Amino acid sequence: MQKILVTGAAGFIGYHLVRRLCSDGREVLGVDNLNSYYDVSLKDARLAQLKTLPQFTFEQIALEDTEKFSAAVAKFKPDAIVHLAAQAGVRYSLEKPHAYITSNLNGFINVLEGARNNAVKHLVFASSSSVYGANTKLPFSVSDNVDHPISLYAATKKSNELMAHSYAHLYGIPCTGLRFFTVYGSWGRPDMAYFKFTKAIYEGKPIAVFNDGDMRRDFTHIDDIIEGVARLVDIPATSDPNWNSDLPDPATSKAPYRLYNIGNNNPAELMHMIGLLEKEIGIEAKIEKFPMQPGDVQSTYANIDALKNVTGFTPQTTLEKGLREFIGWYRDYYKLGNGPAR
Repeated sequence: MQKILVTGAAGFIGYHLVRRLCSDGREVLGVDNLNSYYDVSLKDARLAQLKTLPQFTFEQIALEDTEKFSAAVAKFKPDAIVHLAAQAGVRYSLEKPHAYITSNLNGFINVLEGARNNAVKHLVFASSSSVYGANTKLPFSVSDNVDHPISLYAATKKSNELMAHSYAHLYGIPCTGLRFFTVYGSWGRPDMAYFKFTKAIYEGKPIAVFNDGDMRRDFTHIDDIIEGVARLVDIPATSDPNWNSDLPDPATSKAPYRLYNIGNNNPAELMHMIGLLEKEIGIEAKIEKFPMQPGDVQSTYANIDALKNVTGFTPQTTLEKGLREFIGWYRDYYKLGNGPAR
């Protein structure tokens, strides 16, 4: 039975990925520090479900705890690591910058060392669409230069890509980086816009819309994210025989290293998303408009040609269907009817 270590297992994407890997017959060790960046009870509820899976075990460890994490990896001896744990959030990085260095850089070096010291056959790690930063050429391609991040969060994710490449080059560890685009769906993160908007609409509170609502996002349903990740876990990165050091492609390398966008490849206007929430909930949103926030970008749009070429997969979930599924989960989880929260 293939053994896979998943960091951030109690997180949004981690929870769904563990369920998928276990259903596929893998043995999974989940690691998470269960920090309080958002409601820990939601993480606990995810984890309670995962602990019912016979192939799943869990250890509460902070990745920056070198001794504990190293011991956990050595004991489990994973065939592959899927690294999803991180301090997330663009705006929060303006408030708590040191948290991003501790988790996203110090924690990631321990993941890389765990892979190196235990002959891990494939390291898959989460990057972010935020790395495209000041780029304006759409759609965003993994072959584009991304040297102008506009948030510390994005800078740490770009740093992860560089760190992983160095380990792929030095030690031959197959490393695959995944740039996720605006992930949404059931069991999601309460700090994400669609989740915050839903909560505010139910409670009759105003929602904050930035840049006067002139924003577009490549909203990607969690099911499509997981399908892409699950397929790529079984496709270790390899050297690109056509890689040209005179015209280096950032997405590949002579080292066993690859980058992929996982996005819906179909961006939607923010106000359209709000309209769909209003329709599904049956309540009109109270909207307050504000200028663009520092660190935000106006549009995201994923070129997923590399993903399609390697996996044969194209995201299938429409925003209408995905939000309907999320609202159904939200009502059930928070025990709501069709009206405002009680």
